[in-house]
Amino acid sequence: MTHTLTTPRTTPAAPARPAARRALAGGMAAGPLFMAAGLAQGFGREGFDFTQNALSQLALGEAGWVQTVSFVLTGTLLIVGAAGLRRALCGDPGSAWGPVLVGVFGASFWAAAVFPADAGAGFPAGAPDVTVLSAHGTVHMAAGMIGYLALCGAFLLMARPLAARGHRGWAIASRCVPVAVLAGFAASAVTVLAFTAGAGLGLLWLAAVTARLATGPSDH
Repeated sequence: MTHTLTTPRTTPAAPARPAARRALAGGMAAGPLFMAAGLAQGFGREGFDFTQNALSQLALGEAGWVQTVSFVLTGTLLIVGAAGLRRALCGDPGSAWGPVLVGVFGASFWAAAVFPADAGAGFPAGAPDVTVLSAHGTVHMAAGMIGYLALCGAFLLMARPLAARGHRGWAIASRCVPVAVLAGFAASAVTVLAFTAGAGLGLLWLAAVTARLATGPSDH
């Protein structure tokens, strides 16, 4: 029994390699960079209201290219991070599909860049208060839904390797965070700020989990 428990803890050596470390660093940076860029733009763009407008709408208007670049860069970093997670989790229980779902999450940001959100709720300037859903807006919403469902699934799957490495508190949290993310999305009917909070929580928790798994097994 002792050998069964300790073997998975000693096998993952990939995070120590420079290439894997760089890939994991990309995954850790993606969420904080995206949220920082979104918040900076939200406070700086005229007419943007965090209680009424989603960060995706920052890709609209004259300065929208900044948010579009942010989508592309974030998606790239997430996919690179997924590759790093695949190496870091090699040999851990339930580790096969977690990185794949993180990669799907990253790809959803690329789709969001190609198919922008619809204008509405007064943003950008001159937009109507009521959003009229277009074809590209529908694809944007579908990509976001698929991406975040994939991320929630990744958290549930990565709870197993976290627990196997001795990070039991992290494993429990990874099973709870998807509930909070989806609750934020459900509450977006009341205020878009809840949606932003849920999306931000998912991104930041992924960064934290990636950093935790990069350190290897717990010594406790």
